[in-house]
Amino acid sequence: MNAHSQPETRDLSYAEAIREAMDIAMGADERVILMGEDIGVYGGAFGVTGDLIDKYGPDRVMDTPISELGGAGVAVGAALTGLRPIFEFQFSDFATLGMEQIVNQAAKLRYMLGGSVSVPVVMRLPGGSGTGAAAQHSQSLEAWTAHVPGLKVVQPSTPADAKGLLLAALDDPDPVLIYEHKILYKMKGPVPAGHYTTPIGKAAIVREGRDVTIVATAIMVHKALEAAEKLAAEGVDAEVIDLRTIRPIDRDTVLASVRKTGRLVCVYEGVKTLGVGAEVSAMVAESDAFDFLDAPIVRLGGAECPIPYNPELEKAAVPQVPDILNAVRNLAKGRI
Repeated sequence: MNAHSQPETRDLSYAEAIREAMDIAMGADERVILMGEDIGVYGGAFGVTGDLIDKYGPDRVMDTPISELGGAGVAVGAALTGLRPIFEFQFSDFATLGMEQIVNQAAKLRYMLGGSVSVPVVMRLPGGSGTGAAAQHSQSLEAWTAHVPGLKVVQPSTPADAKGLLLAALDDPDPVLIYEHKILYKMKGPVPAGHYTTPIGKAAIVREGRDVTIVATAIMVHKALEAAEKLAAEGVDAEVIDLRTIRPIDRDTVLASVRKTGRLVCVYEGVKTLGVGAEVSAMVAESDAFDFLDAPIVRLGGAECPIPYNPELEKAAVPQVPDILNAVRNLAKGRI
């Protein structure tokens, strides 16, 4: 390949892109190992690890006991010894059982030991609603972990970023938590072949606009883009920002967009109170971008309730395209 040629790009699903990233990393570095419940012969709760056990064997693709606390602890310990473990929680909800290892160990050991060690563990957390999995298997808890210094927290919304952010996470000396929305696993999109990284801490402007900034995460990026196309037909030009990383948040990209558009809508699936959008709103309010606002900031987050099992109630519990449309229309017409 010459210096001016572009890497081959193929359409892969979000799940296939993640598996390809793990395969590339494992092939290049024997320190990379996979750990988690049912990731071996079964191939993972959502089939993401697939047949990697056949290629790399049970010493590098390890089924852990049904103990999230124990499995996360082993992964943290493995990272401390020089390995590069990728630990999969079957559902992000189950990380609540491993919080001791995530929050009190992985996040703090580098600081508490004066920088003499690092904890290069990657944790994959399938999250979000839309599968009818009810209250204990459908939460969006990324704001919990993003509150903790020492952790990096990412939310890829596309197959290309799912691969690139995972490979970037494996290069990082600190613990990185990757929240993968379950509904996105089957979504296909262009993914470059080979090794590449998507920078942690850098948002993407996925649609440029002049009238309102919509900052979104994970599946809400796609809902925001759908709403933006409908709004364009009404003469409202929305700029859509995919945060991609929620710790650290890309402050510069968000503030520059707000200075340009003068309006801000934050869309995220986690419960509205103290969610990702609350941090983005505060960040804008505490900056000079606040002086450019022509209307109050709007947050569209999840309802103040557990995720229901009933499919219609489940949809009602998280923002949908009509909610985004109504919020932007009201902003544009000065109703907010």
